[in-house]
Amino acid sequence: MNPVVTQPGYGTGGVAVNDWQTGVFDCCANIGVCLCGMFCPLCLSCQIASDMNECCLCGASVAMRTLYRTRYGIQGSICNDFMCLGCFPLCTLCQLKRDIEKRKAMNAF
Repeated sequence: MNPVVTQPGYGTGGVAVNDWQTGVFDCCANIGVCLCGMFCPLCLSCQIASDMNECCLCGASVAMRTLYRTRYGIQGSICNDFMCLGCFPLCTLCQLKRDIEKRKAMNAF
């Protein structure tokens, strides 16, 4: 039996595999998002969920990050999503919001 090494993408048929617009620790890429994440992570989580038309309480979840990653063909795994959110939850939330903002600016969201 062969192990599954890639996840199926949502709407990524024939689209090249992408990467995150910024790294997990690129806080200076958007200071406003970083400050919001540091001082009001619940607000940032709700903004992310709202951007993705999901329930406010889902913004800081592994499922939300995985949904976003697969929707845009971003490389990674559920395990990686879990580890990022488990070890660096605020930085990971900020990364997701920065990526959403950059994709909105490129009309790719």
